[in-house]
Amino acid sequence: MSKLTYKISYYALYVMFAAIILVLLLFFLGGDAHGSAVLMNVDPDMWQPARTDAMLWLIYVMIGLAVAVTLIAALFQFGSTMKDHPANAMRSLIGIVALAVVMIVSWFIGSAETLYIPAYTGPDNVPFWLQFSDMFIYTIYFLLGATIVAIIASSIWRKLS
Repeated sequence: MSKLTYKISYYALYVMFAAIILVLLLFFLGGDAHGSAVLMNVDPDMWQPARTDAMLWLIYVMIGLAVAVTLIAALFQFGSTMKDHPANAMRSLIGIVALAVVMIVSWFIGSAETLYIPAYTGPDNVPFWLQFSDMFIYTIYFLLGATIVAIIASSIWRKLS
């Protein structure tokens, strides 16, 4: 089974590399935007690539795949652990519950005040999306701090053991 998993991940990696290289070539060598693809609020002397939408879609798909594969792998690991060691499987839920609590708290900490952004008339400067982005920023700060504390604590623990 592990050999099959290795082969699948091996070929998936090279398929993703090929897609990334292809889209990067389209982005950088695809020429300038024309017609409706040109942004009117941007300095006309600035380069506007013609294939920006392909680059954005590649990013969306890669992020979606990463999230989906992570969730599916976590569910399979939880299921196999639950079958063999139910107590350990329930303990693994502590991290997920803690992350959910951090995200809920950071949602309420986030600001819903509309930002003043010169020349921006888009639909995303509304309280919901502002709080949503603040939630992720604060969650990233918390996770970064927790990682640093874990690194320091584990090195201290190793020295004392």
